[in-house]
Amino acid sequence: MADLPHSRGIVRGLAIAAFAAGLAYLFFGEHRVHLLGYLPFLILLACPLLHMTMHGGHGGHGHAPDPAKPADRTPPQQPQS
Repeated sequence: MADLPHSRGIVRGLAIAAFAAGLAYLFFGEHRVHLLGYLPFLILLACPLLHMTMHGGHGGHGHAPDPAKPADRTPPQQPQS
């Protein structure tokens, strides 16, 4: 009898998970057409966000390099002839 509250918690959690899975299935089944209709617009809206966040690695556009920092790579050497 000591395990009864623990087993009730597990059963309650499984019931809530099953109910949530059923709701998600019905929601996406009924509204799939609406969600897929907005997908091209969501992709277009994601472009500026990705553009702003992805430029952190190379310093962005139009910024002069900081002379105090050493260059990440050296320019290629021209062969001497």
